[in-house]
Amino acid sequence: MKNHLVRTHRSAEHFPREHHLAWQIAEVATDPVEVAPEIAEMIVNRIIDNAAVAAAALSRRPVATARDQALAHPYRPGATVFGVAGRFSPEWAAWANGVAVRELDFHDTFLAAEYSHPGDNIPAILAVAQHAGRTGRDLLRGLATGYEIQIDLARSICLHEHKIDHVAHLGPSAAAGIGTLLGLETETVYQAIGQALHTTTATRQSRKGEISSWKAYAPAFAGKMAVEAVDRALRGEGAPAPIWEGEDGVIAWLLGGPEVEYSVPLPGPGEPKRAILESYTKEHSAEYQSQAPIDLARRMREQIGDLDQIASIVLHTSHHTHVVIGTGSNDPQKFDPGASRETLDHSVPYIFAVALQDGGWHHERSYAPERAKRPDTVELWRKISTAEDPEWTRRYHSTDPREKAFGARAEVTLKSGEVIVGELAVADAHLLGARPFGRDRYLAKFRALAEGVLEPAEQDRFLEVAQRAGELSADELPQLSFTVTPDVLARAPRSPKGLFR
Repeated sequence: MKNHLVRTHRSAEHFPREHHLAWQIAEVATDPVEVAPEIAEMIVNRIIDNAAVAAAALSRRPVATARDQALAHPYRPGATVFGVAGRFSPEWAAWANGVAVRELDFHDTFLAAEYSHPGDNIPAILAVAQHAGRTGRDLLRGLATGYEIQIDLARSICLHEHKIDHVAHLGPSAAAGIGTLLGLETETVYQAIGQALHTTTATRQSRKGEISSWKAYAPAFAGKMAVEAVDRALRGEGAPAPIWEGEDGVIAWLLGGPEVEYSVPLPGPGEPKRAILESYTKEHSAEYQSQAPIDLARRMREQIGDLDQIASIVLHTSHHTHVVIGTGSNDPQKFDPGASRETLDHSVPYIFAVALQDGGWHHERSYAPERAKRPDTVELWRKISTAEDPEWTRRYHSTDPREKAFGARAEVTLKSGEVIVGELAVADAHLLGARPFGRDRYLAKFRALAEGVLEPAEQDRFLEVAQRAGELSADELPQLSFTVTPDVLARAPRSPKGLFR
């Protein structure tokens, strides 16, 4: 890996294009390096994971709304949309599938200077692959780039500190991945990256206060913008430049300011794109920083015994966890029994309370309105707070995979004065956890989430195709989707008619 120093440059300053971060990313995207077998295997795992969580979300209202919008844009050759037959304009397929993948907050994650869900790259890159008649080998190369770029940006450029939403790293990574997929020239990818960043930079209010369905739509929007940016760049249209380093660019006005310098690691020429191996998927449908606390609650449940005897619980954890999903956020909504699913998903006090009571977590039951309003749950929930611990913050930012952790230490004080302490560094599903995810667990997750949604034969067909994704011909690539019966689609609430249909 080579570190690239990135800072603001005055307009009058000599700053050659080949030094722009967007150009350096484009060079990584256009490097013809092959995908190593272990990387290809993990990409297949994440394709299966994305499809699993999309299947479970298929009848939820935001997903149905996005799907209806896509269905209003049939197109040939086009791309597939989860749940239905037919082909649709690729940017709208990326949109619909992106919402389905993100809706339950149940797919992969990478956390460093910034948060990211690198699996959000898959819907856009896959849609373009299907539309453009590319092969499975092309798809895997594109996805390796998408993962690499988003993770490398997340390693080094903090967005949330400046209240910018993390999808600002996704637009450029998806555009770069599409560039790899299509074998585009560096100049074209450079322009697409600049356009994608410019159109996907927004505030973090989508994940603050009253969190709405836009939390799921935001990454889908970034993927859609990346597809459109590549289309414009192919037609010869340019982007603001230098997009990150310009005097009125992203760093100067949206991030650290003109005096700040970032060091962004990127693969060198001929170096494999391996970043996906440092990301991790979820066993539980909740924000990633609550994965270890859920597993910790399961462990401590028997040790505590009668939960009515709890006087207070303090979760000592990292700065990120404290201020994003903990009491350091100062969001009263995180303690509101009538809060949206999206808000509860970002409330570790709620999540820890329910996991303690139930001994586990479920993507639907744990968020049900009647579950959140249970009096004993509300009582326990409001006894829980978070506190920043510098050691957990340090481990959060560690670059050593053996030390990097997103866990917590729970101090449970009983009414008797007794204090029970438990600690867990990484989730059970983490590569270093008690039960790390391998192919068998990805398959099991798909089967569990597809139960009652996909017919067994359709599950079998999809998994057979997905497991040989890298070998698929252009004619076979559209099979990397699934359909469901009309009664499954009919479960979704109907939204009012919009502009398109």
